[in-house]
Parts: sequence; C-alpha cells; structure tokens
Amino acid sequence: MSKIKVYYIMSAFLSINIGCQNLNQITGNRKIPAIALEKSSVKTEIAGRVYRDLNNNGKLDIYEDINQPIEARIKDLMSQMNLKEKAGMMFIDGAPVSEDGTLESKKGVTGPAARRPPAIQNIDESLMNHFNVWGLPDNVHTIATWYNKLQQYAEKTRLGIPVTIASDPRHHFSKNIFSLDARGFSQFCETTGLAAIGDEKLMNDFAEIVRQEYLAVGIREALHPQIDLATEPRWPRINGGFGEDAKLSAKLAKTYIEVMQGGKSLSENGIACMTKHFPGGGPQKNGLDPHFEFQQGQIYPGENFDYHLIPFEAAFEANTSAIMPYYGIPVGQTDEDVAMSFNKMIITELLRKKYNFEGIVCADWGCITDVPLGPDVVWPARAWGVEHLSEVDRTLKIIEAGCDQFGGEARPELVIQLVKDGKLSEERIDTSIKRLLRQKFQLGLFDNPFVDESKVNEIVGKEEFVQLGIQSQQRSMTLLKNDGSTLPLSINNLKIYIENMDSTIVSEYATVVNTPEEADFAIIRLNTPWYPVETNNFIARGFHHGDLDFKREEKEKILQLLKTVPTIVNIYLDRPAVIPEIANRSKVLIADFGASDKSVCEVLFGNTSPEGKLPFELPSSMEAVANQKTDVPYDSENPLFRFGFGIKYIK
Repeated sequence: MSKIKVYYIMSAFLSINIGCQNLNQITGNRKIPAIALEKSSVKTEIAGRVYRDLNNNGKLDIYEDINQPIEARIKDLMSQMNLKEKAGMMFIDGAPVSEDGTLESKKGVTGPAARRPPAIQNIDESLMNHFNVWGLPDNVHTIATWYNKLQQYAEKTRLGIPVTIASDPRHHFSKNIFSLDARGFSQFCETTGLAAIGDEKLMNDFAEIVRQEYLAVGIREALHPQIDLATEPRWPRINGGFGEDAKLSAKLAKTYIEVMQGGKSLSENGIACMTKHFPGGGPQKNGLDPHFEFQQGQIYPGENFDYHLIPFEAAFEANTSAIMPYYGIPVGQTDEDVAMSFNKMIITELLRKKYNFEGIVCADWGCITDVPLGPDVVWPARAWGVEHLSEVDRTLKIIEAGCDQFGGEARPELVIQLVKDGKLSEERIDTSIKRLLRQKFQLGLFDNPFVDESKVNEIVGKEEFVQLGIQSQQRSMTLLKNDGSTLPLSINNLKIYIENMDSTIVSEYATVVNTPEEADFAIIRLNTPWYPVETNNFIARGFHHGDLDFKREEKEKILQLLKTVPTIVNIYLDRPAVIPEIANRSKVLIADFGASDKSVCEVLFGNTSPEGKLPFELPSSMEAVANQKTDVPYDSENPLFRFGFGIKYIK
C-alpha cells in the first residue's frame, strides 16, 4: 500500500473517530438552560442542538460540553489556557457598579469601589474573571442588568471564561463599618443576633433567603460566613461572627454553609462560601485589628489555639468551597512569626495536610500592595512579618504557603514575572487554577452565567423575606433587666421621652414628650462605646476599636437621665459593652444586635417578645477586660452578665 493511500485511510479513520467523539459529547440529557442561549452571543449548533461556543471555534470543546464530567472539562480548558490567563484568574478585586448599570461608567459609585477601575478594564488588561462588589445601586434590577452585561462581555474573551462575583454580607441591619448597605435586600439582625436566638431553623431560613437573593442578582460567592470567636471583647469585628462559644458557632456555621451552597457539596443553584478567617481571628492582642500596622499579633496566653479551630472543623464537614486566612501573626505558634496568608505551617501543614482541605484558599484583601489614601497617607499592605519583602517576593511567599488566590489585588504581572524568572513553576500555578475552575464549573457558570432580570424584583426584598428579617431583629433582642416587670409597656396614654430614636415611629405607640420631667418613662438607644485609634488612616479611624465603657461627660449625661425618670436603656452590642452603672440605675436594660426603631418598639410595647440569650459575656469593668486571656472564652472576673444570659417577659 502506498504512503498516499495510508494517509487517506488514516484521515478517513480519524474523521470518523472525531465525528463519533462529537456525537458522544452530545448524547447526554443535560441541556444548556434557555436563558443562557437567549442571552449568549457565542453559540453553535451541533446535531440539532445549540451550545455556547465559548472559544468561538465552531465546534464543541470538552470544556463547553454540559454533559462532560467536570474534571474532564477542567483538564481540557487548562490545556488551552496560557500563562497570562492563568495568572489573571488568581486575582479578585473590587469592582464598581454604576447606578445606570453600564459597564464603562462609575456613575453614583462611592466608597472603596470608587477607587477601583471598571471590571471590564481588569478583564481587558489583566484577564481577570473574579470580582467583589461593595456598594450597590438601590435598584436591584440595575445590579442584575450590570451583571448580565458583564457576563456577555466576558464571553468575548479568547476562551469565554465566565466571571464570578463575590460579596461580603449585605443582609443585616447594622451600624458597623463591616456590614455592607442592605438597601434592597432583606434586613436581618446581625449574625451575633442569630446566635442570640440560637435557632437552627431560623439560620436555615436566613441562609435560604440570602442564597435566593444573591442568585437573583448574580452574586455567586459569599465572602462569609465569618466564624471567628469573640474571645477578645475589644476586637472590632465581633459583630460579624456568632459570639464566643465554639460549639454554637460551629452548629450555626454548618447549617449556613450547607444551605448556601445548595447541599452537602457546591451545586449550580448554590453560592460558594469563602469561610473566614482561618484559623480564627478573634484573639488579637489588645483587640487591635490587623488591618493596620498598629496591630500587635494574635496571642494565645491560655494555650487555646485549638478552640478557635472548632467552627472551621464544622465548615470542613459542610464542604465549604473556600477559606480566607486572616492578617494576624500567630505569635509563637509556628516556625516563623508571619501573617497567616504567608505562613506555610498554617496554610499547608494545618489547613491542607491536617484537615485535607482541597478547596480554594484566598489571601485576605491587600496583602501585597500598599494603597495611597491621600497626600502623605499610605495604607500599607497587610504583609505583617514580611514587610521587608518586595511585592513580587510577597506574592511568591503567599503561593508557597499554599494559597490559590489574592484578594483585593489586580497584580497578575507579579505571578508572570515569577514564572519567567524561574522562581515559580507553571505546574504549581495549575494546582490553584484547577481549584478555581472547579468552583466555576460546580456553580454552573460555564453553562449558564446569566440571571433572569424579569424575576429580580419578585425575589429580592420579597415580602415574606423582609418580614422574617424584621422578626429576627425582634426575636434577637436580649432582655437583661426588667425591674418591676416594667416591660412590656402596656399602660394607656403613656408619655415617653426619647433619645436617639425617630419620634414619628415612637408616637405610633405612645405620646412623645420633649423633656424627661414630663415623661412616665424614657427610652434611649445607645451604641457600645468605641474610641478611634490615633492615625492618619481614615479607614482605621472608622473601626470600632478601644475601650468598651462610656467616659466622663457622656456617662454622666446618661446617668443623670436615669436618675430623673424611669428609663428603658436599649444598647446595640456590636461588641460587649462595659456598663455596670447604667445597668444598675436603669429600669430596664435590653440589648439588640441590629434592629430598627420600629422593631425595638414592637418588643418594648409587647407586640412581640424578646428571645435572645447573650452570645458573649458582658464584663463588669475595663480592668476585667484587660485581665482576660485573649484566646479563652467567658473568662472575665465577675462578669456583669454571663454568656447565655437573657430573661423573658412574665406572662
């Protein structure tokens, strides 16, 4: 047989084989959802069925085939990716969302997002496809419109890799810098309030509502839950967790993750959870947060490191999709005093090897690059313990520690430089890319990255969702003192003096008077005290640092009111307040964990009852706070109110 005949026979054989392979690829039962075909601009038809042709080559690649196993799809796509595309995938940065829903503008954008370029710029220049959103437009339909446009833009990239949008919590009624604006979304109490209720059914329902509302607008990764333990009462981030009890935190976290992710493993109807902050960020020395250079490290004087791992063990049981380490240095706990994301003993030895965690590990935001905040004001990268390293060497150390992704950064050129300089292998990068792609495939983003804009307003802010949120605000209120069974207020024609409340709301329940002397009772709302750290960094000044007690004039003003008229004190506990004199002289002391004036009135006037139990103890003095062990729960001397305390109305 001639060589020419052999060639033609082999060509025919290969053509038949390839054709069979293509037919095998399309014999599965799963189909691309109709909305994806409707909105997608990259489509091809094979054997009478339409597929998304993400790389625009006119054929069905394995990674484009909804019926192929995920691992096969990952392998195929990775074989087509170049170094720049892989490096871009390893970064997630903030993206502004304009109030007109356009991709190019930053109209109406304020806060940190105003400093970031539009997402399409990072797609074009850095080939990124992970973004987090902060402030969002009031109109939730606009968010969905922006999201769909962004996914359509991503389709036009070389391989059509879809975008993953992430968000910090945005479903809480809050007065703390860490909770994003919940306008448009259902407003629940903070997570400490959910812990105060301690109801797994409510946690299940809350997670289900968050899941549905996130899905509706295109948020597919939750930068939560936060499961740090509140063992150092001065730490500013206590309101984001479930209190100081590890078992309670573990129980609620597991429920939350499983519901959010759509089951025991991440599904296309789920939201990927990036649980934080491993291995527990609560035990900060003097409560100083490691977002800033004045931090003093995480310390464990009670040798209680393992206690802080208990909630994370529950998160691993729930198969959390991702983990975020914190910024703190675990002083004396590992072979080098460097921050968690740079710490190989924390990420590789503990997280990867001991706990066999194979999900994504994303370094917390801003570990590489310094951020200018204004003239002569720079927010240093949170590279504690390795401040002396260059940006490229910080990048290498984070990867070598075992992390896959960099939060709050858009610096893929650093990864590319490391590979080109021979300091980092592309094989090591591939390990991280597999994890990042696996999450996208599990979420179904390659098959349907779009949302149905026509249904957004039917889901987000749905009346039953809103009402359950309001109920949580009320149920979580925690009654600490009720002299003479003052509450619930049920006397007709009550005259009430108020401070820090909306008179138009209170007047629906009683007559609001102008002076304490005219009143039967006073109702005042207070916030747990905090005192800004002296710094030029305006972001640091907004963190609720410092002592937990009222000082001098402010305390005397409160005590004078308590002396003048029987007073109901309602205090917002984003941290454990130190209020012994106020507790002693008040007629009623009741705590909230994020509640509107309306919700407070509903409880005080008996239309519903408080159910909360303290998720952390309230110390009796700042001396007791200073003498506590940073890593040990409920250990202050003679606490004013113990963990789990809360009383009920007498029926």
